[in-house]
Amino acid sequence: MKIRNKLLFLFLISFLSFPIQSIGQSLPIGTPVLEDAYRRAQLLGQIDSTISFTSRPFFPEASLQLKNGFDPLNTLEGEKFNGKLTFPVKFIEAKLLPVTWQQQFNTHHPYSLNDGEMIPAKGYQSMFSAGVFVKAGLLSIQLQPEYVYAENPQFDGFPAAQTDRIWAGYHNFHNRIDLPERFGDKPYNRLFWGQSSIRLTAGPVSLGLSNENLWWGPGMRNSLLMTNTSGGFVHYTLNTVKPIRTPIGSFEAQIIAGRLDGSGFFPADTNRTWNGGKFYQPKRKDWRYLNGMVISFSPKWVPGLFLGITRSFMIYHEEMGTFPVISPTNKKNKNGGNEIPQGGDQLMSSFIRWVLPKEHAEIYFEYGREDHSYNLRDFILEPDYARAYIFGFRKLFPLTAFSGQYIQFNLEVTQLEQNRTNAQRAAIYFYADPDINNGHGYTNRGQLLGAGIGPGSDMQSFSISWIKSLKMISLQFERYVHNNDLHYNDIKNIRGNWVDIGAALIIEWDYKNLLFTAKNEIVRSMNYEQFYNPDPLDTDFWAPSKDIYNFQTKIGITYRF
Repeated sequence: MKIRNKLLFLFLISFLSFPIQSIGQSLPIGTPVLEDAYRRAQLLGQIDSTISFTSRPFFPEASLQLKNGFDPLNTLEGEKFNGKLTFPVKFIEAKLLPVTWQQQFNTHHPYSLNDGEMIPAKGYQSMFSAGVFVKAGLLSIQLQPEYVYAENPQFDGFPAAQTDRIWAGYHNFHNRIDLPERFGDKPYNRLFWGQSSIRLTAGPVSLGLSNENLWWGPGMRNSLLMTNTSGGFVHYTLNTVKPIRTPIGSFEAQIIAGRLDGSGFFPADTNRTWNGGKFYQPKRKDWRYLNGMVISFSPKWVPGLFLGITRSFMIYHEEMGTFPVISPTNKKNKNGGNEIPQGGDQLMSSFIRWVLPKEHAEIYFEYGREDHSYNLRDFILEPDYARAYIFGFRKLFPLTAFSGQYIQFNLEVTQLEQNRTNAQRAAIYFYADPDINNGHGYTNRGQLLGAGIGPGSDMQSFSISWIKSLKMISLQFERYVHNNDLHYNDIKNIRGNWVDIGAALIIEWDYKNLLFTAKNEIVRSMNYEQFYNPDPLDTDFWAPSKDIYNFQTKIGITYRF
């Protein structure tokens, strides 16, 4: 036994001390200032054009061979303390991760999109994050918890004055998805694992256990399958940390197996009844298994072009399989035409991103489905059934009179609202399968994993920005249509669509070790919460109804070592 233990000890030492350069901490989804700066640098031809930015978190040290992924310009070189920690064992390296404090405030009602562990809430809210990164040979540990506090006061929710027929439609939707109106009736505070992970990384491939947020697809404001609108969830991951180069082109990929939990909170007025029965149906008391993957391919013959697919299966734990994500993509070839034998739900999308460095531009498109097609013929006849899509374009124009400065134009359109095919087939909300009663939908702890605008919603976003290195000043304009599927299925009042019109000033700035972000946005919510109650004496058919103004401010500061 002693000889065996010595051999095991020697093997462990040799494994941990194996020299490898590709291990580096990830750049978490939503990292202030830096995350989009890397993507912009690719449009300017400053970094590798084979990096897709469609499977994140991004690993800048592995992909770009940087010393510090949080310091792409090497401006922190020579600082007295660079965050590195010393250990008596030489093959162990450790350093402090950036410290980030983000705050936001909503004056009237929740307005939440791509803010991670923060919750949809009125009033003041803040999130604090810090951590440490340790590596020893192939092994790396990233401990980066996040703490959230939200004042969470009461606000005007779904109108009690709506008719029973409309309330029935409201709960019919919420009985299939876990999107609570309010996260409890008291201040909310919680400590999470945040962007923590433990990995074994060899060359371009990494295997590990992670709680990090994921972002799949080319979208910038929204993405169909994975965003950071929800906080991270625990998952096993096998992924690339940099492109795998082959004779035909480069590949990036990730496959995950994780756990999704319910929020424990509720939609509005769960005690409401009609003909002696309750509209609201309690959720199943079971966690869900999520199996998903993303694959991106950049062909050698078309530099800057990325083609990819994403797919995910969500199944309740009591009925879970192993890797349903590799099952057939149509119903005819699976279980006699049923969705999934275990009663789960699938999402699938394909995407394209084309980077044009000479034009300092990119164009991208993602098309997704909530439901299987029965077969290829069904897909050809009605490819728009249960579909969603995202289209985007960005271009930077150099200011010739000012070296290193640019004007950027960015446009993105997201469409989750369903079309006329649902008039003939069973209506489907994207992220909420109608075949799963008492379900949680495509959510984790009450927030969406996919596009933060939510089922049945649309968004058109446009911004114009001044950019210099890591600094940016931007004006952003958005039109956000809330759940038109609910509107046309149940409310059916052409005067009552809930549409937000927003205008925002966004500032990102760097100064020595510090990164600053600020966003101030004024939003006019027309027919807030799908409610229209006109004055009976008003003869103007298009007279304004319940229009509400909400002001949101966000401020963030990050200290880098």
